[in-house]
Amino acid sequence: MKQLLARCIEGKTLTEAEAEYVMDQIMTGNATSSQIASLISILRFRGETVDEIVGFAKSMKNHMKALNCPFDLVDTCGTGGDGASTFNISTAAALVVSSLKVKVAKHGNRAFSSKSGSADVLETLGINIQTTEEEAIESLKNDNMTFLFAPMFHSSMKHAVTPRKEVGFRTVFNILGPLANPANAKRQVIGVFSTVYAEKLAYALERLGAEHVLLVTGHDGLDEISITCPTDVVELKNGKITKYTVSPEELGCESGNLSEIQVADSLESAKLIRDIFSGQGPESAVNIVALNAGAALYVAGKVDNLKDGALMAKDAINSGIALEQLNALTRKREENYA
Repeated sequence: MKQLLARCIEGKTLTEAEAEYVMDQIMTGNATSSQIASLISILRFRGETVDEIVGFAKSMKNHMKALNCPFDLVDTCGTGGDGASTFNISTAAALVVSSLKVKVAKHGNRAFSSKSGSADVLETLGINIQTTEEEAIESLKNDNMTFLFAPMFHSSMKHAVTPRKEVGFRTVFNILGPLANPANAKRQVIGVFSTVYAEKLAYALERLGAEHVLLVTGHDGLDEISITCPTDVVELKNGKITKYTVSPEELGCESGNLSEIQVADSLESAKLIRDIFSGQGPESAVNIVALNAGAALYVAGKVDNLKDGALMAKDAINSGIALEQLNALTRKREENYA
C-alpha cells in the first residue's frame, strides 16, 4: 500500500489490477485512515483513470452484499459534489418512474457532499428504506421501487467513512457509488459533475457490463439534466458510446431558474418534492423532475427518445399518478409502524 501511494504521489497511475488491490486493502480494513485520506486526496488532485475506476469498482462489487433480483431494473443516481444545493432530483425522478410501472432500484446514501442525501429525503418523506434482501425484492415486486441503502449492502465501506467525512470534499467514492448498484442495475441515469468524468465513467461502465446508461452534466455544473441551460449527454447503449447535447426546449420544457430548485436541507427538499407531486411546485422544479424521469424511462425502454420520456413523466406528475405512488409508499411505512 505504501509503495503504491508513493507511486501515486509521483504522478504515476495504477493499473486495473493494482487499483483493485488497493481497494481490497480499504474494504478489508488493512489500509489506515491516513492512507485512505492520502489516496483520495491524491486522486482528486490528479484525476482518476478509467483503469483505476474499473479496478476500484470491481473490488467494491466483489465486497458488496449483492441483491439477487429477477427483474429488469433502472437506477437514477448522481455522483454529487456539484455544490449547487438542489433538492433530491434523482430521487424524485425515481418515484415518478416507479409510478409508471418501471422497476427502480434506487441506490443511495446519506449526505456526504450535499445538503440532503437520498436516504435523508426519503426518511423525511416517510418512505421506507428497505433493510433486508427479502424486503427489497418484495418492494420491487409490489411497489416497483426499492431503496438500496448503501451502508446495508456495502458494509466494507465503513473503513472509508471517517476519512471521507474528514476531508469533506468530493472523492473517488462519489463516482464509484453509481457503478456498484447492489442489484446490478444495467440501465441507469447517472448525474455527473463533469463531462470529462462522464466520458470516463461511460468507458468504465462498458467494461463492467452495463447495457444502457445516460451520463448527464448540465452546462451550469448540475449533475442532472438541467432546466436552466443545455446538458451534455454521454450515452452508452449496447457497447456503443455517443456524445450529444440537449436543451430543455428540445425535450418539451421551458428553461427555468436555479433558485426554484435549491434547498437548505432534507426538510425543504421533501417539502418541494411533495409540492411538485401535489401540483403546487414551481415550474422549474416540475420540469427538471420530468426531464430526469424521462431519461430513466428512455433507458428502461419505456419510450423511444428523451422527449417522449419527459412528456410521459410530466403527465404522470400533472395527472396525479406520481402523487398516488408517493402516498402509497408513505402508507406502507405507516402500516409497518402501526
